[in-house]
Amino acid sequence: MCDEKKSGDGAKWRHPVSLVFRIAGMGLAVAAAAVMATASECTVYADYYGARPRRVAYRDFPAFVYLVAAASIAAALEAVAIFLCVCGGKGAGRKAGAVLAPLLAAAAPALLYTSAGAAFAAGWDIYYYVEPSDRRLSVCASSVGSRFCAQVHVSMWLSLSAAVAVSLAEWAAAARGCHGGCGCGSCSDSDSDDSVCGHGCHSKH
Repeated sequence: MCDEKKSGDGAKWRHPVSLVFRIAGMGLAVAAAAVMATASECTVYADYYGARPRRVAYRDFPAFVYLVAAASIAAALEAVAIFLCVCGGKGAGRKAGAVLAPLLAAAAPALLYTSAGAAFAAGWDIYYYVEPSDRRLSVCASSVGSRFCAQVHVSMWLSLSAAVAVSLAEWAAAARGCHGGCGCGSCSDSDSDDSVCGHGCHSKH
């Protein structure tokens, strides 16, 4: 039988808490990508510089493109982690979890933190250069561009919140002895402690 004393009653809450944070992180990452992807084609007028109106999109800024891509990938990784949490407690699912868990634990937070950092670095002073004068024009100074900037800022904070949620999920899992998962799953078929988590299993019935 699995050793119930090893897990302790105090660790049982970490599995659902980790799962909740993973779901929240996935949802926030999807929202961050969606908000940024729709922050596009805002018309910014450059009459002051004698230039023609210009349509500005998130695709004009590499940091914002990276946020959309990274948040989308991180959401997909968290979906895999959630699947392993719910359905990967036995057999092949447990073996797959043992392989994927360290990758998920490292990749998703890294993508979210780096994309949020890049967006924060570029998002507070969004500008482009007007040709042929090569004068700098602030997007946020435009009455229309301010909406674009507002969406960018919302996406930045959503991405950062997703990174924090994923980190809290990893903390809850690691505190129970698991990495890249929600917590420990069911006991292995051999009744040994050589599972993905190594401990925290429930007794067999």
